[in-house]
Amino acid sequence: MQRIVVSPRGAKRIRNGHLWVYRSDVVAANEVERGAIVEVVDQTHNFVGQAFYSDTSEIALRFLTMRDEAIDRAWWAEKLRACADRRASIARATNAYRLVYSEGDLLPSLIVDKYDDVLVMQTLSQGSDRLKTEIADLLVQQFQPRAVIERNDQRVRQYEGLELKSGVIWSAPAVRSADGALDAAATIEINQDGVRFLVSPLGGQKTGAFLDQRENYLAAAHIAHGRALDCFTFNGGFALHVARSCDAVVGIDISEEAIAGAQRNAKLNEVSNVEFRAINVFDALRDFASADEKFDTIILDPPAFAKNRAAVKSAVRGYKEINLRALKLLNQNGVLVSCSCSYHMQEEMFLEIVRDAALDAHRRVQIVEVRGQSSDHPVLMGVPETHYLKCVVARVIE
Repeated sequence: MQRIVVSPRGAKRIRNGHLWVYRSDVVAANEVERGAIVEVVDQTHNFVGQAFYSDTSEIALRFLTMRDEAIDRAWWAEKLRACADRRASIARATNAYRLVYSEGDLLPSLIVDKYDDVLVMQTLSQGSDRLKTEIADLLVQQFQPRAVIERNDQRVRQYEGLELKSGVIWSAPAVRSADGALDAAATIEINQDGVRFLVSPLGGQKTGAFLDQRENYLAAAHIAHGRALDCFTFNGGFALHVARSCDAVVGIDISEEAIAGAQRNAKLNEVSNVEFRAINVFDALRDFASADEKFDTIILDPPAFAKNRAAVKSAVRGYKEINLRALKLLNQNGVLVSCSCSYHMQEEMFLEIVRDAALDAHRRVQIVEVRGQSSDHPVLMGVPETHYLKCVVARVIE
């Protein structure tokens, strides 16, 4: 096995619980193959662990283990089984969830999502991409899916010098058409705690849907009431869940394609008290205020406003504006569910934004609870990057 030497700072970072070593802490990496699994030692030749090596990314090493053990097919098979075992209770409530959450499951740069009997995989580093075929084979062996799809169209792969691509890696003979072409891109129906959705793994956002909000949908439905507004509704995830608790729901999104999908999902669930509109959310919030419209529940689930550290300042302005406008539209005892999926928007900062918005809106607000991503996206202690989703549930009391 090839060996890499890291600085004391890099070794300490791993021993303190993180899984990444940056290129600036690599002391020696002579003629190491890109994507190889390497042995890592410190400058006094003490063993640190074994990691994926990247020859282009600033994240040079992604650690798989701190043990001196064989990382072979059996090792990968056991890791995949362990991921499934940890999600056994989740599988009883839904047929769509994250089966493997990269660093959160000690399998850095590997993501596997389950949509009924279709598995969607992302290999986001040179190391996991190098093992893509073997991992797909193990997924087929262990879970007997109808198809395994790759959604390797994430821009993060460009930092690894990898091409962006999507497609079917494997499919069962039954889903192949007569001419031999693979036909696994069909729409799949998933069920999230009793609400049904149609997803397209090769055409939707992320790997087909936003699975990380599943438990927040339930929390919102528990407290939502009256007339509700779901901003950035996408496929209607929040809107269709809170419809069971509300008199009427308006779901808005700038994407006409997203709104068409949300309308299909409303029809699938035979929901009649939800209206979806294609409109810019910022414009809509201003229009509602001008018309003196009021709501009892407002949900804000925007895309990431801060995709990097440099964008945080402008993101603060964006989050502040939508929270301020939403708070002004809420009736007394109205509920605000405000989300941020920006890792660089830390939880304390996000809570401060909601507080400042409440002050400027002249509203007294209670924090009911602060939530994160669903439990199939576990946060690994020592790796703060695994905690990215914030969900604040608040109530306007005067």
